[in-house]
Amino acid sequence: MAKIFITGSSDGLGQLAAQALANQGHQVVLNARNPERAQWAKNKTPNAMAVVTGDLSVIDGIKKVVEEANALGPFDAVIHNAGVYQASSQEILTVNVLAPYILTCLIQRPKRLIYMSSGMHMQGKVNLESLKKDFPRVSYSDSKLYLLLLCKAVARKWPEVYSNAVDPGWVPTKMGGPGASDDLQKGYDTQTWLAVSDDKKAMVRGRYFYHQAEHRNNALADDIHLQEKLLSICEEITGVPFP
Repeated sequence: MAKIFITGSSDGLGQLAAQALANQGHQVVLNARNPERAQWAKNKTPNAMAVVTGDLSVIDGIKKVVEEANALGPFDAVIHNAGVYQASSQEILTVNVLAPYILTCLIQRPKRLIYMSSGMHMQGKVNLESLKKDFPRVSYSDSKLYLLLLCKAVARKWPEVYSNAVDPGWVPTKMGGPGASDDLQKGYDTQTWLAVSDDKKAMVRGRYFYHQAEHRNNALADDIHLQEKLLSICEEITGVPFP
C-alpha cells in the first residue's frame, strides 16, 4: 500500500480523493489550514493516517506544512490539490503556485507528483516578471498555466519521478458550484489513479490528463525557457531554491 499526502483535503476533490484512497487501504495524510479544519477533515475521513495543518496562503504556513509532512514521510505520492479561485491575485499566486513550488522543493522527494491544473489554463497568460511586484496580477487561469509549467519542469529535471498534471473538469464542488456539468467521481478518479496505479498509462511524466486520458495542453507549458524562468522567479520570491 502507498503513503500519500494530499494538500487541501478537508473538502472538495481533495477530500473525495483522500476518502477513495483511504478506503482502498492506503495511508493517507490530509492537510487543512487550521486545527478546526483539521478536525473537520479527520471527521470526514476517519481512516486517514494523520492531518497536517498549515495555511498555504502565507509562506510561513507553507513551511509549517513542509515540516509536519516530512515528519510523517517519506511519501510515495503527493497530490497538490489545494487551490483558490475567487481570491486576490496575491492569494492566487501564493496558494496555487508558490505553495506547490515550495512543497515540491522541500518535501522529501516522492515517487509520484500530481498537480491539479484546470482546463482554464488554456486561457492563461505568462507574465512572469509581474510575479515579483508588490501587487502581482495573476488570474486563476494564469496560475493554472504556471502550475503546469512547474509540473513539466519537475518531470524534465527529475526523470525518476512520475510528475503529471490533471484537469478535473468543471465539477459540482464548493469551488465549481452546483451548476457544474462534469462528473464528480471522474473529477477525482484521475488523481487517485496517477497516485497509485500500476497501469503503464499512469506511469509517465510531464503529461496533462483529463478523465484518465492524456489531453493537449497550452503549448506555452512546454517552453523550457519559461519553465526555467518560473523556477528562478519562484526561488527569488520564496528564497527556496529548486533542488
